[in-house]
Amino acid sequence: MKTPREAEYRKRVGYQAALLGGFSSLATIFLVMGNISTKEPILIRHQEDLQNSLAEVIPADYYNNNLVENPLQLVPPGGKSITFYRGTKNNRINALAWEISGQGYAGKMRFILAVDNSGNILGIRVLSHTETPGLGDKMEVEKDDWILKFNGLSLDKLPQEQWQVKKDGGHFDAFTGATITPRGIIKAIVDALKFFRKNQTELLTLNIKKRSAPNVAKLTTGASSHE
Repeated sequence: MKTPREAEYRKRVGYQAALLGGFSSLATIFLVMGNISTKEPILIRHQEDLQNSLAEVIPADYYNNNLVENPLQLVPPGGKSITFYRGTKNNRINALAWEISGQGYAGKMRFILAVDNSGNILGIRVLSHTETPGLGDKMEVEKDDWILKFNGLSLDKLPQEQWQVKKDGGHFDAFTGATITPRGIIKAIVDALKFFRKNQTELLTLNIKKRSAPNVAKLTTGASSHE
């Protein structure tokens, strides 16, 4: 019994290229379809995570609006755009929350910080970090209450020289075996409070009416990046 002979056209380079191209096109189509089908659920989950983070740092009695709707974006001279989420009642801004970052022992640390309209800290929570488990991760509220000790403080209530760990002559406890991490957190908070103080007027008086796109303003004076 003879083995079936392979068709000659199958050996041609053009056929092989077309076959490969066809499979590649199908794979691309499936990837695009998968991306489209998951894009909206991912966006919804991101919004839910953001809302949960904001709810942790801004007390409910400070606002009656949707915190993630129509965020305010400020662009400091030579800096990156900063997105502020505002808690409002009766067209009055009572609270502001935005992302800040600091340098830890193992890398960048990201937080969300909220203040009232006088610059008093309402809350701060960790968004991400790569600090050593059991040492630098005491910033997480689930593992320690250290981060809660900033609540109610401001640059007016605590002299700037006190915004350090006790080892450096300041007000705050350090983590056992991990001083670099709290130093980085405190510096990030101080920088953020200074930014708020320098730009308080703009932050609290810019248009807060609803728009289809976020409010965007460029700061030209008295501004400095929070990073």
